[in-house]
Amino acid sequence: MPQRPASWLPRALVVSGRAGPHALAAGWLLAAVLALAGCVSTPPREESTDAETGVFLWPSPPERPRFAHDATLRSARDVQILTDADRLRAALGGRVEDSGGFTKAYDVVAQGGQVYVSDTAAAAVHVFDVPRRRYFVLGFRREGALRKPLGLDLDRRGLLYVADADLQRVVVFDRLGLFQRFIGDGETLERPTAVAVTPDGSRVYVVDTGGVESESHRIVVFDAEGKQVATIGERGDGLGQLNLPVDAALGPDGTLWVLDAGNFRVQAFSPDGRALRAFGSVGTAFGQFARPKALAVGADGNLFVSDGMFGVVQAFDPEGRLLLPIGRPGRRDLPGWWALPAGVDVDETGRLYVVDQGFSKVEVLRPIGDEEARRLAAGG
Repeated sequence: MPQRPASWLPRALVVSGRAGPHALAAGWLLAAVLALAGCVSTPPREESTDAETGVFLWPSPPERPRFAHDATLRSARDVQILTDADRLRAALGGRVEDSGGFTKAYDVVAQGGQVYVSDTAAAAVHVFDVPRRRYFVLGFRREGALRKPLGLDLDRRGLLYVADADLQRVVVFDRLGLFQRFIGDGETLERPTAVAVTPDGSRVYVVDTGGVESESHRIVVFDAEGKQVATIGERGDGLGQLNLPVDAALGPDGTLWVLDAGNFRVQAFSPDGRALRAFGSVGTAFGQFARPKALAVGADGNLFVSDGMFGVVQAFDPEGRLLLPIGRPGRRDLPGWWALPAGVDVDETGRLYVVDQGFSKVEVLRPIGDEEARRLAAGG
């Protein structure tokens, strides 16, 4: 996804992207009033082509498309190869077992064609190994058993880091799903909800959301051995302060991006925890947030933020300028139609992964290059 902010914007879209601190009480009050009054209207968006053609692009023509629907993951059947016995049962009118469906999917992370999806109700992580056409579940064995897995991340070795809110720690697994170690405990973490890891695994940033009555709204930093080395942020609405943070991701330059949900904004921190800048505000316009759920950062530094109220994922450049709203609120279960988007991730190929809790699925959108975009514009 080339970083050309101005050309990303659909012609009808203009957003300033200015940042600034917000009052805690005022922000929450405004959101509550809008929701209760039924006034949180989904902003108009550039959306996919119609359902009849089966071609789903964002934005839709005549704008230059940036993403196309690639795949939908719901259960083991989306990756596993059916055996001869399975085909025979299907031919005889029997039902092939549909194992591995989500109970309540929460977050997603992907690398090398392997897709991990946390499931809070199932107390497990679903693993879709697409290249090998296999599926398995981790987190149910006694050693490394999960209770409420939330945020996920991977390092370059393929180690999976799982933030478990009930266990009050991060659980680490290898690529085979075998338990490796714990990071943190009830003394260092109150309610871990997300985790971001440097590629070499030398720093583990854990989002400690705390709660309404808690002052532990912060990022706790651990080294590779699991020793706490720093804390970033404190409760508040000033630059560098946090209120109900829910997610974090590392940019290609090492910038730590934090989704500061209670302040309806995204904040950037240096690797050593120095506050750099922030963008976003509460509202119903493009570039604003109503119910921000998760964020991801691509290899080009662009950010993707899901919003459960709008039913879309918004793409921003590193300066906070809106590039593109992706998807639409879903009344029907179609590609890019989302009832409650939650976790998001971008893999090394630029593919965007979106958890939709409403329709119990993970959708994969692939980036569209210039040549393909020209072909699509020409009707090819």
